[in-house]
Amino acid sequence: MIVGITGGIGSGKTTLCNKLREAGYLVFDTDKVARDLQNHDPEVRQLIVDLFGSRAYVENGLDRAYIASLVFKSPSLLQQLNQIVHPAVRQKFEIWVKNNYLESLLFIESALLFNSDLYKLVDKVVLVIASEATRLKRVCERDGVTEEQVKSRIVNQMSDSEMIKKSDFVIDTDKKQIHELSVSIFIDYVNHFRK
Repeated sequence: MIVGITGGIGSGKTTLCNKLREAGYLVFDTDKVARDLQNHDPEVRQLIVDLFGSRAYVENGLDRAYIASLVFKSPSLLQQLNQIVHPAVRQKFEIWVKNNYLESLLFIESALLFNSDLYKLVDKVVLVIASEATRLKRVCERDGVTEEQVKSRIVNQMSDSEMIKKSDFVIDTDKKQIHELSVSIFIDYVNHFRK
């Protein structure tokens, strides 16, 4: 069974996924794979340069701050970037699933699960949510950015109310901190999905 874990920026989904990894479960990290593709895949790189120009890349790889400053002001540019990256990530995910077919339970972490075709490849969805105030505080502290910068990212993500309708299980990290969550109880609950 493949379980998708999603949620907005700063919701706590990565913390949950790290707990799952510590417990021995395999989790496909779409953000990490997307970054790797943007930095190292020649075809993806060329398409990004075609879209944003040569300034898109610096010596260490994709100039994420520069790209973010453009796409979070322009839904059209964001959509075009996603059309480059999402299919490449999906292809990597499909290969990863085939390579790990002996596992009885696989997880995929994706903030954009419902915005991409990836939700079609999972059996169940776990949504991690938190209030905007909590998310702002977490991301500002984690990334050293301003509240305005975080809000510009939040506004481009699907709302919690929309995602709740499409999810099988919701964890509210305002009510229950992820570090308090028992992985074994969580896995037992996930296994009930099979029935």
